[in-house]
Amino acid sequence: MNGTATPEPTEASAPTPQPPLDWRFSQVFGERGAGEDVQDVDIISAIEFNKTGHHLATGDRGGRVVLFERTDAKDHVSRKEAEKADYSISRHPEFRYKTEFQSHEPEFDYLKSLEVEEKINKIKWCQETNGASFLLSTNDKTIKFWKVQEKKVKKICEMNMNTSNAHVNGGPSTHVPNGGILKSGGLPLLRMPVVVTSQETSLAANCRRVYAHAHDYHINSISNNSDGETFISADDLRINLWNLEISNQSFNIVDVKPTNMEDLTEVITSAEFHPSHCNTLAYSSSKGSIRLVDLRQSALCDTHSKLFEQHESAGSRSFFTEIIASISDIKFSMDGRHILSRDYMTLKLWDVNMDSGPVATFQVHEYLRPKLCDLYENDSIFDKFECCQSGDGLRVATGSYSNIFRVFNCGAGDSEVTTLEATRNPTRRQAQNPARPVRSMTRNVRRENTGIDANGNSYDLSTKLLHLAWHPAENLIACAAANSLYMYYG
Repeated sequence: MNGTATPEPTEASAPTPQPPLDWRFSQVFGERGAGEDVQDVDIISAIEFNKTGHHLATGDRGGRVVLFERTDAKDHVSRKEAEKADYSISRHPEFRYKTEFQSHEPEFDYLKSLEVEEKINKIKWCQETNGASFLLSTNDKTIKFWKVQEKKVKKICEMNMNTSNAHVNGGPSTHVPNGGILKSGGLPLLRMPVVVTSQETSLAANCRRVYAHAHDYHINSISNNSDGETFISADDLRINLWNLEISNQSFNIVDVKPTNMEDLTEVITSAEFHPSHCNTLAYSSSKGSIRLVDLRQSALCDTHSKLFEQHESAGSRSFFTEIIASISDIKFSMDGRHILSRDYMTLKLWDVNMDSGPVATFQVHEYLRPKLCDLYENDSIFDKFECCQSGDGLRVATGSYSNIFRVFNCGAGDSEVTTLEATRNPTRRQAQNPARPVRSMTRNVRRENTGIDANGNSYDLSTKLLHLAWHPAENLIACAAANSLYMYYG
């Protein structure tokens, strides 16, 4: 099927097959009405669940960050309490709007005469402390560290201006409300208003730190370290290591910039820390390779500890081979055992202990292969699709055109693939078997174009599902279709 896995004959290649999930629509936020135009600033550009899955953050091209929180009580009550309350333990997660704030504004780099747009490229949640949430957000040049917490509203209690008991034409001093003293002549003594803390609360977002002026090229990735103290930021040529507490200094740990820029052959496309090993990170390149780096080896990690790549046979190479091989996104599995990568045409699952090749390859939209020339002309071949993996590591997902996304089973020999469209009534279409395993592409789209896929369904290159995230503990996927956030559960 158009999503077949090619597992390696090894014990650690992939989990055992699982029964297929019945995916259903859960929620939508910011749904567009029929005929309603979408403003460019409202288009969602980043999605991220926090570690517990109780919160979800989205960023848009207008520089705003919107937060959602989980409302169902499933994770907050025991099974016995749920049964007593006649509560369905299988109920799917539900979210509600929590708050939003303006993270970035348009800037102008006067040294380079360059406009820096406010679009949010990435969002990462940090560790919660004392009931407050912390997160990192970045545009092309500047990273910001935000604290979001509930604060009790302070109010001013009643003033002492009640002169109903005042004596006209002079008289004895009289006590008035709020502790004021009414003097002869009817004029009360001035007292300062009393500020009291009410039981009402409001959410406040405060920018704690700004990490700027460390990247000459556009930032494509940020990733938290498991030590809770540091994070990395990556652009096309460099990866920098930051301490959350220090905003005016970073350490360059990876630098692929050649002495002569004419010798440049590849750029960094994505980077991520290992989920539990604070000394390990991985980064991908435009040549389709993934490098594993150990920070204990040297201060400047100019050599890698492992290299993951899959070479094309000489006879199958073409003008588009390197373009479609460029990796747009990589994700570690939650246990750190596998790395999921997305190139233009495929998803690949790699075992970190086996660098001979991917343990599974999933075809995403193989029907576009004969149309690579057209995709190159309209820049669709440079679209950057993200990928995600379930918390149990049994399934992976990624987006495609026509606002659809595909979910693949990672089980050895399992060919389950589910195709869903980001609408209230998702269309499920079982894909068909491709003739052979395939290669990949990445980057950004612009032109309206339609056609027919391998299953006879029409596709539209102007509508694409680039951003999605999988809940860390549930089979729930949040995905962005233009300005709308859709959620599906299985």
